[in-house]
Amino acid sequence: MKSLFWRRNPYDLEHTDKLFLQKVITNIVFQFDNCAPYRHLLVQKGFTREKLLSISSLAELPFLPTLYFKHHRLISVPESRLLIRATSSGTSGNKSMVGLDFQTLLAGLGMVLAVGRRHRLLSAVPCHYIVLGYEYNRHASMAVAKTAYGYTWFAPALSRTYALAYQKGSYTLKLDTIKQRLIRLSRQRFPVRMMGFPFHAYWLLSQMREEGIRLKLPKGSLIAFGGGWKQHAAQKVDKETMYQLIYEVLGIKEDHCLEFFGAVEHPILYCACSKHHFHIPIYSRVVIRDVDTLEPVPDGTPGLVNLITPMIHSAPLVSIMTDDLGILHHGCACGISSPYLELLGRVGMEDITTCAAGAENLMKTILEGEAIDDFI
Repeated sequence: MKSLFWRRNPYDLEHTDKLFLQKVITNIVFQFDNCAPYRHLLVQKGFTREKLLSISSLAELPFLPTLYFKHHRLISVPESRLLIRATSSGTSGNKSMVGLDFQTLLAGLGMVLAVGRRHRLLSAVPCHYIVLGYEYNRHASMAVAKTAYGYTWFAPALSRTYALAYQKGSYTLKLDTIKQRLIRLSRQRFPVRMMGFPFHAYWLLSQMREEGIRLKLPKGSLIAFGGGWKQHAAQKVDKETMYQLIYEVLGIKEDHCLEFFGAVEHPILYCACSKHHFHIPIYSRVVIRDVDTLEPVPDGTPGLVNLITPMIHSAPLVSIMTDDLGILHHGCACGISSPYLELLGRVGMEDITTCAAGAENLMKTILEGEAIDDFI
């Protein structure tokens, strides 16, 4: 695993296809041997390792919809070996929970260092962090809280201020505290790094603009978004509007605005390039599937996003189907050669008849499977 996740160039797909395929096969064999429900799924689908002959054949790999993990938990290692447990934000009421073991975390560390280095996130210059999200504490299980806290280690932290403060077992939104903190930090010399939900940033900066507050944060300051607009999608603004607002209020130019994409069921770090495109890193591959048939569609065609990675050792998350709609493109002016994923929005599984029915049948299949012979 180290030979894939510790490579220096995180976007060299051309020279890692063979290695990626090999790691996927190794992962599937391990999951087959150590997770009975996943073993039932592979056998029921008639899948064998001989079907994985090339990168293009990854589309043949049976996937698990994220909907499944909101109702059931799969694990392939003893509970005692899970070092981190993370949940989704659960905005729809149900949460996915994923446990990560040492092998998975070691691979993740190599990925984070490579991506952080490529996007100039790693720095020895101390900075102040403003997190527009959940405060990290020992009670926090949400992946977004853990991810945001991890982000504050890219550069030495002089301070960490959270918009969602943890108090007496619950979170309280304190955007006014963030506003006052930004005003104070704009008068100091160390850079400020903001990170979190874009809707919180939009609310905060819109309010500051209305109040006539115009700041110039110290040189080297940047802002990064992750987590999407979630239940606030109706208020979503286009990127150009957001970047202009950031520059007007904070003095941060567009080339210092970053975006991240990921999921608790697929903890791969997707960091947008200078053209704000999510390029596919060497740690994953993406298949876009037709909403009705779930068959792969040609690049440039919208469909459901199927994410594939061999990174997760502790659970059968090698291929998951999200409820995101996206398009896979080729050719970006930023200079990165790997294809990039354009996210169009999220569609609830209950709104996708074929996929929802498939998820329901899948649950029955892998929970009611009978004893079977060896798979590989």
